[in-house]
Amino acid sequence: MESQKKRQAAYMKKNLLDQGYLDEQFAHLEELQDAANPNFVEEVVKSFYTDSARFIRNIEVALENGPYDFTKLDNMMYQFKGSSSSIGARRVKRQCSMFQECCNARNIEGCRNTFQGVKQEYATLKTKLETYFQMEK
Repeated sequence: MESQKKRQAAYMKKNLLDQGYLDEQFAHLEELQDAANPNFVEEVVKSFYTDSARFIRNIEVALENGPYDFTKLDNMMYQFKGSSSSIGARRVKRQCSMFQECCNARNIEGCRNTFQGVKQEYATLKTKLETYFQMEK
């Protein structure tokens, strides 16, 4: 039973990589995990969840009412993108870049629309990673 769960987890990770949810950075994180710190990757990802919740709340507030500070929005998304990059969240990172392009164009509707995409990709990845970590145990 144990080895079947491990095979399922390996298959799921391969799918997450193949489908573009994750990139090679996630594999690099896993290389850092060892017997001395067997939950390293999960702990890093949980920290990402905490940071992400804060970034999402701050961006939501900044998008609520004008006047809109596109520099501030871009900076907040830059931080979220960096956090996403640190765990290899490829699709989230791509949506963050699209949001930043809208900031550079000073397109508030584009920002709102792409922010929905950021939140969707984040929520999808979070659900998939939570399942993956359950299989790993």
